[in-house]
Amino acid sequence: MAPAISLQLYTVNAALEPDLDGGVRRLAEIGFDTVEAFAFVGRSAELKRAFDAHGISAKTGHAFLVQQEIPLPDGSVMTAPSHAETFAAAAELGLEIVIDPFVGADEWTTREGVERVAARLNEAAVEAAEHGMRVGYHNHDHELRPRIDGKPALQVLAELLDPRVVLELDLYWASAAGIDLVPFVQEHGDRIVAVHVKDGPMHEGISTASIPTDQTPAGQGDVRLAEAIAAAPALEYAVIEFDGFDGEIFDGVEQSYRWLDATLNGVASDTEAVSA
Repeated sequence: MAPAISLQLYTVNAALEPDLDGGVRRLAEIGFDTVEAFAFVGRSAELKRAFDAHGISAKTGHAFLVQQEIPLPDGSVMTAPSHAETFAAAAELGLEIVIDPFVGADEWTTREGVERVAARLNEAAVEAAEHGMRVGYHNHDHELRPRIDGKPALQVLAELLDPRVVLELDLYWASAAGIDLVPFVQEHGDRIVAVHVKDGPMHEGISTASIPTDQTPAGQGDVRLAEAIAAAPALEYAVIEFDGFDGEIFDGVEQSYRWLDATLNGVASDTEAVSA
């Protein structure tokens, strides 16, 4: 069975802020029935009304679980909502997985730092289970560039996590960090239940320190998206996202949706043929 196609709402947040209902309607017209919630604590009721009105549900969502004070790339610091507030809002939306989207770069340079991240995620997994949910972690490039005992820091994290904690692998940022996607996905495939489907040219200097604006619709860049998706046996959600895009954002999202829909149907057909 092919994973569900989703969209990280950060991608279109600038359009949703002035017209949530209109933006969600446009996503439904493209074909989405699943999205990944963004900044949902404090506005879960509002989001749910818009989702319900257009036949959309949020199954995954991004919220901070590890750090209370989050150092952002622009140098500012934000304070995260409490776990209690986060899981209450997630329950109202009907989320299945709450995914921490960012832990500052300093924690990924030593084993002790990675151990702290793992401990917090494992603790959050216990809390989430009380609500019938799972937790996960979403990477950028800075969790994969540092090496600890010869391994990317994110790989060390995976080895320390409770089996209930999942990974959402951002295929673009992993590629930017120099990761060979297919073997990495194959090695961690049982834990990777979601991926961010994001594309663009791969070149030196891609980093969250300076968000690129040359990302492309899926299938039009250098990221080995189709191969990585096909290599992930436990994949539940394929989540489209743009960090920066020079074109009309809904057009880019629709192009990605069409490519991903065709790719996933092909992957599913090939898998079914082999199993038959």
